[in-house]
Amino acid sequence: MSASKSVLPSIDGSLTDELEETEFIGQEPGIDHARIERAVREILLAVGEDPDREGLLQTPARVARMYAELFQGLHEDPSVHLKKFFNEQYDEVVLVRDISFNSTCEHHLLPFMGTAHIGYLPDGKVIGLSKLARVVEIVARRPQVQERMTETIANLLESELQAKGVAVVLEATHTCMTVRGVRKPGSLCVTSAMKGIFRTNLSSRSEIMSLIYTNRR
Repeated sequence: MSASKSVLPSIDGSLTDELEETEFIGQEPGIDHARIERAVREILLAVGEDPDREGLLQTPARVARMYAELFQGLHEDPSVHLKKFFNEQYDEVVLVRDISFNSTCEHHLLPFMGTAHIGYLPDGKVIGLSKLARVVEIVARRPQVQERMTETIANLLESELQAKGVAVVLEATHTCMTVRGVRKPGSLCVTSAMKGIFRTNLSSRSEIMSLIYTNRR
C-alpha cells in the first residue's frame, strides 16, 4: 500500500514539511477518510474560516487520520485479548492499577483522559496482565461516555474471564468541562463497575477498593 504522499529529502538533506503526510490512510476498516475531510471543510466554512488558506489546506486530511486513530476501537474486538488463560490455583485478588487511557466524549467530541484500575478474583485461571491494558486501549478508542466505558470493560472481563469477581474503576478528566462550559480544571470523574463477589459481598468490595487507593498518593 502506498503512502498518501512521497517524501524526499530537500537539498540540505532534511525532510520536507510533508513528513506527517507519509502516514498510511485508507487501511482502517469502516473509516471513510474522504467523507470526514468533506465534513471538516464544511465546519471550517461554518465557523467563518477559509479552508483554502495555507495553514488549513491539510487540516481536513489530518483530522480524518486523527479520527481514524481515535475511533479505531469501533472496528476491533477487545475480547480477542482475553482468550488465552493460564491454569493457576490462585484465589486472591489480581489488580492492575493506573492503566492510562485517552478516550472521546460523545457529547462534544472532546477528549477525556485518565487511568483505569482493573481487579479480578480468579477461579482457577489467570490472564496475562498486559491483556487487561490492551482491552482498556481498544475500548477507549470509541466515542462514548465514561459510565459506558466502565461497564463495557467490566462486562467483557466478566464474560471472558469467568472469574469469581471483577472490579473496574475509572478516573478521568473531561475537557468538555475544563476547556468549555463550566470550565473547572482539576475536576475528576470517578466511575466503577463491580461484578460477582465484588458486587454482592461488602467485605470483598471494601478489599478491592482499599487495594486500589492505598499508597497511591
